[in-house]
Formats: sequence, structure tokens, C-alpha cells
Amino acid sequence: MITREEAFTLLKEHNSEASLINHALESEAVLRGLARKLGTDEELWGITGLLHDLDYAVTKETYARHGLDTVELLAGKLPEEALNAIRRHAAEMNGAEGPETDFDYALRCGETVTGMVHAGALVRPTKIDGMQPKSLKKKMKDKAFAASVNRDCIRECDKIGLELGEFLQIAIDSITAIAPEVGLAAK
Repeated sequence: MITREEAFTLLKEHNSEASLINHALESEAVLRGLARKLGTDEELWGITGLLHDLDYAVTKETYARHGLDTVELLAGKLPEEALNAIRRHAAEMNGAEGPETDFDYALRCGETVTGMVHAGALVRPTKIDGMQPKSLKKKMKDKAFAASVNRDCIRECDKIGLELGEFLQIAIDSITAIAPEVGLAAK
């Protein structure tokens, strides 16, 4: 399997936009947090979170290939279960089969929640410091807030046995741990 260092180098080769790199780092952090909670392979889940949107820079105009190109780029570098999760995280766009495993659902809800957490942190004077799940739940009800974030994907956390509040807390805690790196630390 690809190492974390190799994965990060590959990410930077394929994505130069800071927002995409931040999303990848946040996704990695959340997937690692979910792996710890669920007692599974933290390194595998983290690296998969880091690389899940590797093809985004070239597929953002034609989402029909999103995830599929990433799988081609990572063939032989990640195990099949990770490639399946990457393919399935964008099933609505690329026509792949939908999520089936805990890993599939964890990647879908874990990478999606980063948009809600990031947007929520940006509108707070203390950024992510002190953020609570209940404030994110409230923001999720406001369809105009972070309008592009798929709330249904976030709610798929129930498919991995997590209540929404618990899932949001894992996401907040995971991203808080890397807040300075992704621009979400209070100044």
C-alpha cells in the first residue's frame, strides 16, 4: 500500500488548489477518527480519505468520471476495498454501484461532512474552537447555508452505527486536531 508521505505527494501533484488540499486533509482526519471509533484500519481509511478526490481537478467539469479516474490512478497502490469506496463515494455522478460496506458509507459521509464543518467554522469568530454538534445540526436545517453540501450523505452516518450528533462530534474533533494546517484555528 502507498505510504502517507507518497499519498500526500501524489495529492499535491494532482491538485494545486488550497481548498482541495484542505478538503483532502480534513477528509483524512475525519476518516482516521471514524476508523478509531469503529476499530478498523486507521492508516488505510486515512489515506483513502486523503486521496478520494485525486481526480477532482480534471473531472470537476465532467463528473461522470469522478472517482473512476482516481481508481485508475491508484490501482496497485491501495487495496480493492479502498478503491471500491472511492468509486462508490461518487456513485450518483459516475454510475457506479452505490455504497455497500461500512468503509463505503464512512468515506461518503466523512468526506461530505467536511464541507459543513469547514463552512461552519468560517462564520465563527473562534473558528472551529468550541464548535458544538448542535450548532452544526441547526446549520444543516438551513438549506441556504453551505448549500452544496449534501445533507443526506452526512446522515448516512447511521449506516455505520453512529447517531448524527456523535458523528458530528467525531468530525469536529478530527478537524480541530489539524485546524492550523487547514486555516480553521482561532487567531
